[in-house]
Amino acid sequence: MTESTIEPPRRRRLARIDDVASLSGVSTATVDRVLNQRPGVRATTVQRVLKAASELGYVADGALPAQALKPWRLAFVLPAGTNRFLNMLSRLIGSSQDQFASFNMRARVEQIESLKPDLLAQELRRVGREVDGIVFMAIEHPAVREAVDLLAEREVPTVTLISDIANTRRVAYVGLDNRSAGRTAGYLIARFIGRRAARVAMIAGSLSYRAHEEREMGFMHLFKEEFPEIKVVDLREGHDDEANNYRQTKLLLAQHPGLAGIYNIGGGANGIGRALKEAGRQRDVVFVGHGLSPDTREMLIDGTMDAVITQNPQSSLMDCMTIFANLRAGRPVQDATTRSRTELILRENLP
Repeated sequence: MTESTIEPPRRRRLARIDDVASLSGVSTATVDRVLNQRPGVRATTVQRVLKAASELGYVADGALPAQALKPWRLAFVLPAGTNRFLNMLSRLIGSSQDQFASFNMRARVEQIESLKPDLLAQELRRVGREVDGIVFMAIEHPAVREAVDLLAEREVPTVTLISDIANTRRVAYVGLDNRSAGRTAGYLIARFIGRRAARVAMIAGSLSYRAHEEREMGFMHLFKEEFPEIKVVDLREGHDDEANNYRQTKLLLAQHPGLAGIYNIGGGANGIGRALKEAGRQRDVVFVGHGLSPDTREMLIDGTMDAVITQNPQSSLMDCMTIFANLRAGRPVQDATTRSRTELILRENLP
């Protein structure tokens, strides 16, 4: 083979700005703004452009703009009130800033009056103008669905916590299988009561929460399928408020003197416990609820509550961090997250 027949080595074509734009799905103007660190581009778009540029070799990994290193700003939008589990979760978020920092994130808590969908939708839109991602406890309502989809259009990802919302562009849900949780509560109450004719009742926060609606459905179906001799005679809404739950329990005990069990679907367990103690019924009414907190712990110890169904708040918080880290890095959203597990707490296995 002569020298003249040797082909020169082919050079790899250098990536151009339109290649970065094509791979990241944005305009060349947006790519230019990102790479020159100009404002006006959403954090999720910045990460997508930087990832594409790095993959194409347009920007070396070690030379990414300073904007890529900015902490992501997260907001947790949670109901205000006397729900001690949610209040404990709010305090946990506030005390976990070092953990958020390890993911290059900052988090804040926004508390709003619960059970007002228009107020929640308004708050989501307002907070969405100030942060890069939102975690919130959803209410099933068209106004809330519209707000979630509007945030998705603006590239502000949302994650639902504890209670989900259907038919929206939220990126993930962190919480229990609530229908299964309701069935679990029903099974516990039925086993504590035994195979006999009896009456039981439920107190929900609000069925506007999909979580509470699903727990109620699971509870009802369990008795219909497995324990038809036990009748569910009442469902009341206490709005996760201790004073409301106290009044509702007193009414239940007056209307159904032989009541054998109460399932507290939401918060405000202390109000139910107080009413049972005042009536001297804390030992003969089976009481099952949700959320391990100082008040439910105390009632497990003194025998007022029989069981608490809960989820680990620290694990839930870690999953939220991981989801946003995945979004930022362009990985699958649920990568390295753990499925929320139902934890059953009795007096004898209190952690």
